[in-house]
Amino acid sequence: MGRSQAFETDHVVRAAREVFWSSGYESASIPALEAATGLNRSSIYHAFGSKRGLFDAAVQSYLDEVVRPRLRPLVTDDVAPDALVGYLGGLRAALGRAHEIQGTSGCLLVNTSGAPIARDDAVRRTVSDYRAELRDALRRGVVAALPDADGAEADRLADVCTALVISAFTLVRVDPPSALHCLDTAAALLDDARDR
Repeated sequence: MGRSQAFETDHVVRAAREVFWSSGYESASIPALEAATGLNRSSIYHAFGSKRGLFDAAVQSYLDEVVRPRLRPLVTDDVAPDALVGYLGGLRAALGRAHEIQGTSGCLLVNTSGAPIARDDAVRRTVSDYRAELRDALRRGVVAALPDADGAEADRLADVCTALVISAFTLVRVDPPSALHCLDTAAALLDDARDR
């Protein structure tokens, strides 16, 4: 009879997620993951198969618990006209909290896109799918805010807002004021388009 699992998987995955998010996949050492999760190497490998298996679980947790709750107002059946402004403001607040992980480390998936692990086809697909999900949500927000905009204008604004959000995620690690400025610029572009 095998030993029963003596830990809560969600707690372990969240703890590992913080390590991967702040350090990156390659720099997240097994000792650091052991310290964060409270598990030893053999328990990590038994539960997740490998460091990569734990990383994949952490990425799924990030999408389910960090990304999608923030995007939820933009993907409902009836998106509110101010949902995109709310998203940008909420993200600005999160990135502006320098003592929390989003304010120090930006976005786990954007960071991963610039790391060696992004050469892996499955990781590349995950990052690409995330960007597409983000862009689709932002476009829905643009359409709700600007119901009279034509499709081409909505696409342009969604593309620019997506680029500015990704820029904010990238810059917050090294230049937080510029990261916040990116989000302010996205909000200003939306305001300008409403005023036209």
